[in-house]
Formats: sequence, C-alpha cells, structure tokens
Amino acid sequence: VQLQASGGGLVQPGGSLRLSCAASGKIFSIVRMGWYRQAPGKERDLVASVTNTGNTDYADSVKGRFTISRDNTKNALYLQMNSLKPEDTAVYYCNLRDRLFNSVRDFWGQGTLVTVSS
Repeated sequence: VQLQASGGGLVQPGGSLRLSCAASGKIFSIVRMGWYRQAPGKERDLVASVTNTGNTDYADSVKGRFTISRDNTKNALYLQMNSLKPEDTAVYYCNLRDRLFNSVRDFWGQGTLVTVSS
C-alpha cells in the first residue's frame, strides 16, 4: 500500500491550504484514515481522523479551523486547513489503518511540509 500526500507549502498566517492523500495498492477493509503532524523537535501527533463509519476526531488545537474529509470511491483523504497559525507549521503525514480478520496494518505517506509564516 502506498500513500501519496500533497498540497503543502508556504502560507501566511490566516491563510488556507488543502492537503490531499491518495492511497493505492492492496488495501483491505479500511478502519480509519487520518492526518498527523510533526514539528521540529516534537513528536508526531494526531491532527484529525475519520473512521470507516464517518466519525471524525480532531486535535483541540485545530477544532473549528481544520476539516477532514474522505472520498471512499478513490481511497482519498483530504484536510482543509483554514485560519492557519505559525504553530501549525509541521510536516503533515497521512495514515491509513486497515484490517483483515484479526490483522491490523498501519501505513504512512511520505509527508508534506506546511510552513505558516509572514
């Protein structure tokens, strides 16, 4: 399974970006897809996730500003980021978790850099 993330870049505070993630390969039953981010010197943290039933979860720091969505027909994941702040600067990774019987797998994209700066 391969995950290809795109859409990162340099944006001014208050601006917007839309990240995309395309999944391909032999994917079993998707349990959840999500976006994580890792700032320099910090751990990788969950930003937002969406389950196979459509339930979403957001980090408190992005609630009301970021929106996660998924296109099940394309195995694609998106993250609309509005009102960006300098503290949102990080490498953003998409994640896919699937399941086959009792086996759960996690896959990661290569990451896309988001820089929020004036």
